[in-house]
Amino acid sequence: MGIESMNAEGAKTSAVSIGFPAFGKRLRRLRRSVGLKQSALAGLLGVDQTTVSRWENGGQTPSVHVQQKVFSALGPSRVQDSALKRLVVNSAECLHLVEEASHTCLAYSASRARDWKTSQHALLGVSLWQFATDEIRQAEAELQKDGWWELHSPSPKAFLTSEAVHDQIRISAGQIVWERLYLADGTPVRLVSGRREGTA
Repeated sequence: MGIESMNAEGAKTSAVSIGFPAFGKRLRRLRRSVGLKQSALAGLLGVDQTTVSRWENGGQTPSVHVQQKVFSALGPSRVQDSALKRLVVNSAECLHLVEEASHTCLAYSASRARDWKTSQHALLGVSLWQFATDEIRQAEAELQKDGWWELHSPSPKAFLTSEAVHDQIRISAGQIVWERLYLADGTPVRLVSGRREGTA
């Protein structure tokens, strides 16, 4: 069952079928960051190491369903990092924190909740990738050519997005800034901040 939503022009879009750009490099960054070998990940997923190697080298790209399964398999080892999440939740700025590989929402500020027109807990544990605007998907695709996945601490990426309205969330038009951070267990996460149109 697809998630139907309305974009800024009022047209329906289906967002669950969108795979992650540079899946292999994204997976390699996450797997290495948490200290897991290819063979161990293969065991968790019930595939052979060659399959994981092909994914990471870009020789094979699994279906969206398998991509989600891969990131879920890597999830249980992650720690809570309550201090970092508390900083995000209590920030006066409009920001949120997501797992970089899957875009799963870890925390967001009250200001972000107001911007999204939702409660401050409704989207925790939900992958926000399904709500990405065309500009967000384009910026994500550009990360590979920018060398984002090869660098431990890439430079922040700033870009503009248009508005998008979904059943669960409203994305405001304005500037977005992505910055990579790491959880205590090595998981790469992304701090998302920026100004919205009509704000100072």
